[in-house]
Amino acid sequence: MKIGVNLLLWAAHSGPEDLGLLAKAADLGFDGVELFIDEPKNILTGQLRQAAQDRGLELTCCSIVGLDRDIINQDARIRRQGKDYIRAAIDVSRAVGSKVFCGPLYSAVGKLVGRPRTKDEWKLAVEGIQEIAPHAQQADVCLCIEPLNRFETYFINIAADCVQFVKEVNSSHVKVHLDTFHMNIEEKSLPGAIRTAGPLLRHMHCSENDRGAPGSGHVDWEGVFAALRDVGYDQWLVIESFVLGNEAIAKAAAIWRDIEPSGDDLAQRGLAFLRKMTAA
Repeated sequence: MKIGVNLLLWAAHSGPEDLGLLAKAADLGFDGVELFIDEPKNILTGQLRQAAQDRGLELTCCSIVGLDRDIINQDARIRRQGKDYIRAAIDVSRAVGSKVFCGPLYSAVGKLVGRPRTKDEWKLAVEGIQEIAPHAQQADVCLCIEPLNRFETYFINIAADCVQFVKEVNSSHVKVHLDTFHMNIEEKSLPGAIRTAGPLLRHMHCSENDRGAPGSGHVDWEGVFAALRDVGYDQWLVIESFVLGNEAIAKAAAIWRDIEPSGDDLAQRGLAFLRKMTAA
């Protein structure tokens, strides 16, 4: 398993500052970094790929979709915008050398409608990702679908539903992405959720129950790593955490207090903990 860090720990948006953050991540000892693709046209793909190679880093990519890119919206124009965005993000992922583009791509984050998802919405999401999947396969970029907690989406909250979704999409380039923060809220058992995903699990985000450094809270890390070994997982473990100084992300992720002293401290301690767990 390789260990990466999401650049949202230090910067709210992708841009020229990413180049300096790659150097920071390399100096801290990470194997790779994860880019947040908010606006594909703003990503300096060639420079990022070269900078990563120069530093001995690999890249992964992630994002969310907003209300104007919601592929289950009743407005066909908005659904089309969402699909076009995901295709563009796949192209960015390929251009920077990432083999994955991950996140809750099925619905707008923060969209809460006061009811469970409907069969029609499920159908729109499955068909939307099915429509995009050939583009992902051609680019050799895996779309990794992430369940979120109930306070951020009503659509997919648990691994079992994500597995069902991925099976219905039925593409070699659409897999499951799990995040320990969301799992800690929604799953009866974190190890059980990982075993439910099994061979479909392609990407992991590692964060504490309070979004702090992995190993600093009450997430069942022993169980998580036992389950990862049981299912033969050998892909990325990416620290995805946020700190108060990152105003835009702090608002979106409801970070209202200093969870850790700094992003650097969180990254350093989280990396040391994950190295210890992967070596066990």
